[in-house]
Amino acid sequence: MQAFEISEITEAQQEAGKVWQEFVRTGLLSAGVYRLPQDGVDGQQPHTEDEVYYIVSGRGQIRVGPEDREVKPGSIVLVEAGVEHRFHSIREDLTILVFFGPAEYSLKTSL
Repeated sequence: MQAFEISEITEAQQEAGKVWQEFVRTGLLSAGVYRLPQDGVDGQQPHTEDEVYYIVSGRGQIRVGPEDREVKPGSIVLVEAGVEHRFHSIREDLTILVFFGPAEYSLKTSL
């Protein structure tokens, strides 16, 4: 069994000064914590894998394709592979659990 504490992951992430911290990787799945500060800029590009975002804390908006949606603690958003998306209008620091299926960057095709 592998078990994780988000507080330990985010502490290590903060000490390293990173916005992304992967903590699980198998052939079919990867997971990490993504953190964006209030008024921050999300510069990510579409991925070749499907993603699920779970908002742990914070508030803001996400744009997926042409749609905008508010996100807050407890929000869950699916982004299909290849779809343009980004968080914006971040009103409170966001801490986001991100799950990729299959594992991030495991597919050889590019978008």
